[in-house]
Amino acid sequence: MHVMRGSQRLFEHGRFYDAFARRLAGGLYRRVVDDVVLAEPRPGAVLLDAGCGPGRLAMDIARARPDATVHGVDLAAGAIEVAVDRAARAGLADRTRFLCGDLADLPFPDGTFDLVVSTVSYHHWAHVSPVVAELARVLRPDGRLWVYDARAMPATPFRDAAREAMPDRAQGRAIVRTGWFPVPIFQRLAVSRSA
Repeated sequence: MHVMRGSQRLFEHGRFYDAFARRLAGGLYRRVVDDVVLAEPRPGAVLLDAGCGPGRLAMDIARARPDATVHGVDLAAGAIEVAVDRAARAGLADRTRFLCGDLADLPFPDGTFDLVVSTVSYHHWAHVSPVVAELARVLRPDGRLWVYDARAMPATPFRDAAREAMPDRAQGRAIVRTGWFPVPIFQRLAVSRSA
């Protein structure tokens, strides 16, 4: 398994994590949605929210991109229950699909997704290489992988894993400004044909 550090148990209860995510990551989610809308122009795009928690970001992307299908995967069953319920109530169940699973062992065929995003999940990955390899496997040949997490998280393990899993692609890192914070607290690690 790629997660299950001590803090993961704290987030097993989906509604607790939902409240936490809304307060802490709301500005980041808005930035990710803007990035997706601007950078993924292909109609009918298929996206993966890796480590989706209670599904807020996946549903925000689905609302902003009515042509897209968004899948969400998370190890916390309670969070997935919240996501499935929320999608049904929001009328988005036909374009958002959620399942409980390990990011190091995804139940999708090779080359399924145009874009994989992961927000505030990277710091839970006890073993970065298997997760990055699996996310690379499910990307289409011209697909992109964006991992957003705290700026303090070291980028080197991600870059090393990306070079191994996707040697033909460029990696990039950007500091992400969100909300009212006086300093940027998030970073985006990206892998694409052109970073």
